[in-house]
Amino acid sequence: MAKLVFIERDGTRREVEAPDGLSVMEVAHMHGVALEGACEGSLACATCHVVVDPEWFPKLDEASENEEDMLDMAFGVTATSRLGCQIRMNDELDGLVVKLPPTED
Repeated sequence: MAKLVFIERDGTRREVEAPDGLSVMEVAHMHGVALEGACEGSLACATCHVVVDPEWFPKLDEASENEEDMLDMAFGVTATSRLGCQIRMNDELDGLVVKLPPTED
């Protein structure tokens, strides 16, 4: 089983087990990580926005046009931003590091 590292908004590093085939958003929900996912992974919102560590970003599949459109609505988007619902865990992503972006205040 792969490992996934979340960097929470307060900077806490949290390593969790990430079963193959589950999305980053689903893994976050399994482990009580504060990643919303209001549309439950249907690619209709941007509340599961994460910032992928630059070292890992090239290892991901390219974002679809629909995902890019949703990211346009997210707060705190960076060059390595993705939607957690669109990143599926597998052995090649063992150790993936994602950061939860800041929230709008």
